[in-house]
Amino acid sequence: MSQTPTSTSSRATRWLHRDQQASWRAFLAGSTRLFERLDRDLRVHCGIALPEYEVLVRLSEAPDHRLRMAELATSLAHSRSRVTHTVARLERLGAVARTACPTDGRGVVAELTGDGWDLIVAAAPLHVRGVRAYLVDVAAPEDLAAMGRVFQAAADRLSSDQLGSDGSGCG
Repeated sequence: MSQTPTSTSSRATRWLHRDQQASWRAFLAGSTRLFERLDRDLRVHCGIALPEYEVLVRLSEAPDHRLRMAELATSLAHSRSRVTHTVARLERLGAVARTACPTDGRGVVAELTGDGWDLIVAAAPLHVRGVRAYLVDVAAPEDLAAMGRVFQAAADRLSSDQLGSDGSGCG
């Protein structure tokens, strides 16, 4: 699109300067490639995708290896429908079972099965080696610590919805 922003929207927008734009684009390219590679490694060697692995991790860390589906979605920062589809794939693999919540008939609980435990035990070393090789070992410790602080602050801000909406969206 070759149109330029209107003078009103240009004045209201705090455009990124060159260094900020370069950092933003490096983040986009790096995180996309990182997630694609971690996903591919898991698919090729373990038969699961990165989102499935993340569900298995959350369940493996939960008390009794069980979580309500709503809690699982919140812990992953995914929509409930996305988690439902991911858990359904894991159910077909025999890695997860869904049952009615014993304390609330409306709720559904996802539970890691024995096969799911075996799968996470097999997949975790591969995943950790990838995270280390593709990210941790290429960053200076202080850069990795800064990245952790930045993304924790972003996650906190977004999860608490401090940004709100200024009503100046597209359209």
